[in-house]
Amino acid sequence: MSYKNNKRKNIIKVAIDSPAAAGAGTQAKLISKHYNLLQLDTGRVYRYVANIKINEPNKFDYGYLKKKINKLKIKDLENKKLLSDKVATVASLVAKDKKIRKLIHAFQLKCAYNPPKKYTGSCLDGRDICSVIVPDADVKLFITANLKTRAMRRYKELKAKKNYISYSDVLKSIKNRDKNDKNRKISPLKKTKDSILLNTTNLSIRRCFLKIKKIIDRKIII
Repeated sequence: MSYKNNKRKNIIKVAIDSPAAAGAGTQAKLISKHYNLLQLDTGRVYRYVANIKINEPNKFDYGYLKKKINKLKIKDLENKKLLSDKVATVASLVAKDKKIRKLIHAFQLKCAYNPPKKYTGSCLDGRDICSVIVPDADVKLFITANLKTRAMRRYKELKAKKNYISYSDVLKSIKNRDKNDKNRKISPLKKTKDSILLNTTNLSIRRCFLKIKKIIDRKIII
């Protein structure tokens, strides 16, 4: 793959895996801001593809997807429509498709290994970052929390955005996503032996960030 030919040297690479709504995205943003890293929520790329499948079903094929992903910019992933529960459900199904994963992996690898020069490195979070996308990351984290805590966090997040959905629906949705993520044949969600486990069930955002900062500062020399 072409990204191998122009890998940036001496960059910081942080890889985070987590189940849905464990707080990994929030931490990735804080880490990226603190260390000036390009941040990519890799799940958003699958949501981006899922959104195309929902809204442009007649155009949805590998050729069209390849063109869309080749032109994809990080800012395109900030579309609020990508946060809906429907998009999330379709995204976890899309993620099972080998050809789609290959297209998305190329984009993820470019972000991880060749971020724009203004960044000192990259921070990617998703389901298979430590195991598949950035196995040589300087820092590998597995962030989790218990199911009910994760469902409540996502419920509050959706409620704040005026998405009218019940807690039980969110709980059911996250249970299904966990099942899909852990049991899919390609790149299932699993903790790698060399990733550091962080359970955020009883941690505030600030305390979790400080724990991660300590881990990163120990591993790298700023």
